[in-house]
Order: sequence, then structure tokens, then C-alpha cells
Amino acid sequence: MNQVDYLRISLIDRCNFRCQYCMPEGAELDYIVKQQLLTDEELLTLIQEVFIPVGFTRFRLTGGEPLLRPHIVDLVAKIAHLPQTEDLSMTTNGFLLAPIAQNLYNAGLKRINISLDSLDPHIFEEIIGNNGRGRWQQVWQGIQSAYEVGFSPLKLNVVVIPGVNDHEILDLAALTIDKQWHVRFIEFMPIGNGDLFSDRGWISSADLRQSIRERWGLTESQIRGNGPADVFQIPGAKGTIGFISQMSECFCDRCNRMRLSADGWLRPCLLNETGQIDLKTALRAGISTTDLQEQVRQILNIKSEINFKQRDPGTVGTYTRTMSQIGG
Repeated sequence: MNQVDYLRISLIDRCNFRCQYCMPEGAELDYIVKQQLLTDEELLTLIQEVFIPVGFTRFRLTGGEPLLRPHIVDLVAKIAHLPQTEDLSMTTNGFLLAPIAQNLYNAGLKRINISLDSLDPHIFEEIIGNNGRGRWQQVWQGIQSAYEVGFSPLKLNVVVIPGVNDHEILDLAALTIDKQWHVRFIEFMPIGNGDLFSDRGWISSADLRQSIRERWGLTESQIRGNGPADVFQIPGAKGTIGFISQMSECFCDRCNRMRLSADGWLRPCLLNETGQIDLKTALRAGISTTDLQEQVRQILNIKSEINFKQRDPGTVGTYTRTMSQIGG
């Protein structure tokens, strides 16, 4: 296994979108009340006194929608300026990004992933839920602002849904030709919503690559990412195209990450709920950060077994939380 040094931190479980693959329509979601969220102080304590001492140096802020977190710019600055922080990034839907993109960049955020599942405003609204009318343009403005500010790499995440947006693959891939944008196609994964799109299944990354290859050609890129994406490039393009293939191609042996939920649960594997530990409750109960370090080290020691043990590619199994509640 790779060294596990990358922590995805959910700042909030709420979101201003309700994307079908993240928050299934009709599902009753019990949002975490404010008192149960990790405070900024608690989060910084865990990062400085638990995660960094056991080897974590790279952090990604997620949600829900992380830009809904109060005082987000100040929190970014505090994490970015820790001497041990080697990389700080964020995944966002981009809706609230344009007005604060420059402030986030100045605070120390250098990399950003923005969800863009369609270039068609009507399809976009269908995917993000009933309250999405007119939101595509504001997300697009957020992408443009992030690009102008200088976020590099600027990545666009696309969850490919058969019969919904799969006909746009070539148009989305073409965004990488003239700009240093990096499009990441993600196989749909039914975490916490196994009935969604059950009649449609999912499209393999191999099939997507073949479609793009037939249109422009496709070569393996010399640019490698920090995560599980297999990265390719249209010949002559400025950006890259990545494929995250958690359904069709197991990449457990390359996993270098854990996830911390907004209410303080550390989850060592996205597809397996084994081994989770409640750091927030322990911290509030007065358990020393030295003891918490030891708990995390124990999870690190058995993470490879957790990754593979009883692992199924997302199609069978019971997940107590949806993707929005886990923290993507």
C-alpha cells in the first residue's frame, strides 16, 4: 500500500444542492446539529495533535458543501499555515465560489475540485435536485473565477450517470483542450442509495476512454495526480482527463487516504464501515491526544485489511450514511 498521508475532512454535512447520487430524492436526512459538529478549535487540535504526528500532511476540505461552513476562509488560512501542511485542497459544487475565490487562494488554498456533471443547464438542474433552477450559470462563474484566480490544477468532477449525462462525455472532455482544466470522470457509486439508477447500472471507465480515443486519440499523461485517478491526455491538449474507476477497477492497493466526518468519525475506507472511530466524543470526554494518536495508528496498521476485507465494488452491502454524510 501507499503511505496513508491524505485526510479528507468533511466540514459540514449540509449542502445547497441535492444531487441524486449524493442525497437520494425522498430520503430523510438527519442533519448534524451545530453542537455535534467538530468546532474549528477541535478540528485544528485533531489535525495538529493527532493526524500530523502520525504522518498526515495533505488535507482536502469537503462536505456536504464546505463553503457553507462559517468562517471558511479563516479556517483555510489556519490549516494552510501549519508548518507540516504540504497540501491543502477543497472539493466544492462551486455555487458560492466566485465571490470568495480570491480570498480562499490568498488564505493558502491552492487546488480545487468543482463538481460539473453537465454542460446543459436543464440536465444539470435535474441532477442537482428540484431547487436547482438557474444554478448552472452561477457554478460556471465559480469555475471561471477559480481559473482566473490561479487555482492549479483546476479539476472538474463529473459523475457519469447512464441515460442522464453520458451523451456529454465528449463535450466535457473537450474542456481540457484549450485550458489547463483537468476533467475527472467518476463511475457512479451507490453509497447509501443502492436503489438509485438500479435500472441503468454504470458505465465503465474503459468504455469512456474508448469513446474519447475514437474521437481524438488518447495517451497516458505524464501528469500524475495524488489520488486514484488514471490520467490521460488528448494529444496536444493543455489539460488532462482522469478516470476514477471504483466500480470496474479496484484501486485499494493505491489508497492513501482516510475520511473524517463533520461530526468527528474517522473512516478508514469509503466502501467498508469497519474500523471507524469516534474522535470527537473521545476528545470531548478528555481522552488525551496521545491516546487518540495510538488509536489512529492502530487503524493505519490494519487499513490494508479493511480495504480488502469483505470488499464489494459498491453494488452489495448496507451503508448507514449517504455520500453527503460521509464526506465524499
